[in-house]
Amino acid sequence: MYFFTYPILNQRAEMETTTRWRQMLVAIVSLLSLSCSTRQADCPRPSDLVLRNGAIYTMNATRAWAEAVAVDGGRIVYVGPDSAVTKWIGGRTQVLDLQGKMLLPGFHDSHVHPLSGGIELGECNLNGLATQEQILNAIRRYAQQNPAAPWIRGGGWDLPIFPNANPHKSLLDQIVPDRPVYLSAADGHSVWVNSKALQIAGIAKATPDTPRGRIERDPKTGEPTGTLREDAAGLVAQHLPEYTKGDYVNGLRRGLEMANRFGIISLQEASADSNDLEAYLELDRRGELTARVVAAMDVDPAQGVAQIPRLVALRKKFQGKRLRANAIKIFADGVIEARTAAVLEPYLDYGDLGKANLETEAFKRLVTALDSTGFQVHIHAIGDRGIRLALDAYQGARAKNGSRDSRHHIAHLELIDPDDIPRFRQLGVIANFQPLWAYADLYITELTEPALGPARSRWLYPIASVMKTGAIVAGGSDWSVSSMNPLDAMQVAVTRRGLADSAGAAWRPEELVNLAPMIAGYTINGAYVNFEEKESGSIETGKAADLIVLDRNIFEIPAHAIHRAKVLLALLEGKEIYRDPNFKRE
Repeated sequence: MYFFTYPILNQRAEMETTTRWRQMLVAIVSLLSLSCSTRQADCPRPSDLVLRNGAIYTMNATRAWAEAVAVDGGRIVYVGPDSAVTKWIGGRTQVLDLQGKMLLPGFHDSHVHPLSGGIELGECNLNGLATQEQILNAIRRYAQQNPAAPWIRGGGWDLPIFPNANPHKSLLDQIVPDRPVYLSAADGHSVWVNSKALQIAGIAKATPDTPRGRIERDPKTGEPTGTLREDAAGLVAQHLPEYTKGDYVNGLRRGLEMANRFGIISLQEASADSNDLEAYLELDRRGELTARVVAAMDVDPAQGVAQIPRLVALRKKFQGKRLRANAIKIFADGVIEARTAAVLEPYLDYGDLGKANLETEAFKRLVTALDSTGFQVHIHAIGDRGIRLALDAYQGARAKNGSRDSRHHIAHLELIDPDDIPRFRQLGVIANFQPLWAYADLYITELTEPALGPARSRWLYPIASVMKTGAIVAGGSDWSVSSMNPLDAMQVAVTRRGLADSAGAAWRPEELVNLAPMIAGYTINGAYVNFEEKESGSIETGKAADLIVLDRNIFEIPAHAIHRAKVLLALLEGKEIYRDPNFKRE
């Protein structure tokens, strides 16, 4: 009998061969794994969520449309036709059939006040009231419901409701004679107080105007009427009871809840002090900050560059998972309606040029110093002189510091001199419009055009003219000044009519824009403002799953109906931050 055995040499050779094969197999698997991690769409596996059968406007570079999206681990892993998304569906996958509904990137609001607006919602809220009677009834009701409140405090009243945008203290005195009243206007640049508040502040006939504000007075007697403009409001505000930490946190929660309801997943807080920043950081630490936030910190124009070390320290302190205090807010001027915006030619009724908070050289020094320390500078500028001063300051900073990826921007931009329109693109300054204001409401027809005349009024809110230069245009709401809903603003931009006006002539039709660039202003361009365009703003593989579902395709409905579209679902990094109660997930 013969026994067959391998020679020892052959056994060793076989073991070495097996080892080599194993090493090669591990290498191949590793390469395939690396390929799948870098090209996720090529290596499908069951994902967390699939949204299919939708009208998906991706906002990518080619503005492509898709039918389905897959999300895994908070990131987008597939975008494309519905027929190919089944590879991403498994036992653990939640599948949402959009049934033709629209899917967009989540909205970005580049100029908003969610915290102060949220606090205002819990006070004497006058937003949206259309008549003096409605306003006075609301104040009376609030005072009766809050008998222990030492001050009656709130705001939201619209300037055109009162003659010359100048409500009188006597109206408040009749309702609340025994407690001080402090009510800010919807635009945040005027305050209405009663006689008790004036008395507490020591404001009388002989009290001079503040350097950057005005005490409105009776033209016959010289007595204060009860309306205070710009920083003159501080004469009374310094006597207000301080808000508690709870007031700030609860106000922010209310503001964020509204933002999420409108599909906003990222924003720039347009005016933050240290108390505001503490509230943002508190919610961020708790995991309750339901939007990414860049906070623009307030500066005092009178302090100039001396305040920069303090701002740098605040920037270092207030950094979190979703919070970055990397921006600075400067008020270049006031508002046209109160004749406090800085203009190049005199107002036709007041005969002056308004007030600039900083003149040329001081403005340049401040912006140059802020730019050199790496801050993004966010400027409020409404009048054509205020806007020119802001552009000059940015130009001075670039000349001194050199060009960098600063993404400075100017908000509001109500009246731009045509010579300054090309400068936005030339200087790389983002034009941050509030398009909801670009129609002929009473603010325009009664308080703005009469003070400017027809020639200058042609250049009110010139959104299309700025776009045509190639400048980046972003959108913001300035809530609580006006509606936070981006869809409201988009409709006005493409119609130049009020939301309720389904027909009629467009106001300043030369400045009409198309819907696609306005969607960009609230998505990819808004993400760019906050340095988030690689993370958000479009629906592309590898980006965060910042997504919203609308109940209809806004490209397929009349332009005057855009504001009727509703956000049904909002996702931030794949997590639900809002869902309409009637929208059921399958």
